[in-house]
Amino acid sequence: MAESARCTTRPVRTVPDVEPVARPTARVLLLDDADRLLLFRSLDDRGAAFWYPVGGRVEAGETVQDAAVRELHEETGLSNVQLGPEVWRRRHVVGWRGVEYDIRERWFIARVDRFDIDTSGFTHAERTEVLEHRWWSPAELANAKERLVPADLAARLTELLTKGPPAEPREVGI
Repeated sequence: MAESARCTTRPVRTVPDVEPVARPTARVLLLDDADRLLLFRSLDDRGAAFWYPVGGRVEAGETVQDAAVRELHEETGLSNVQLGPEVWRRRHVVGWRGVEYDIRERWFIARVDRFDIDTSGFTHAERTEVLEHRWWSPAELANAKERLVPADLAARLTELLTKGPPAEPREVGI
């Protein structure tokens, strides 16, 4: 699911009488052998484009790691990916297609050799909402014109590439 521009890092209810729907989510920073990051592009409710990594909802009965591996397969065609450490966590409330969600993301890193993305496992919603995908170098991320998720993705990825994963997952903003 894509995130809207009006999200915050703390649960903030934008509709006072309606509790947001809790949505545990797994995200994967999928890096190829040239340190390029795979991102998908969608539009928010206002029509603004943004780029975000592989990932989606943790289904009932799944661990967050299982969800991350499943989402990798559905969104890229990759099987048997060795999931790396959890590096970030993020929580925010976002309105998406008329529903308010309390998104609780856990972010992992994974490395793969170059390959051609296979999106045939996309859900109906993903086929409708994902406009494109591409691999981004750290320099391209630093010069991105459209919004990245999280907003400071370029700096955070550069830190991961230079310092390695943190000992404990770090809280990141929107």
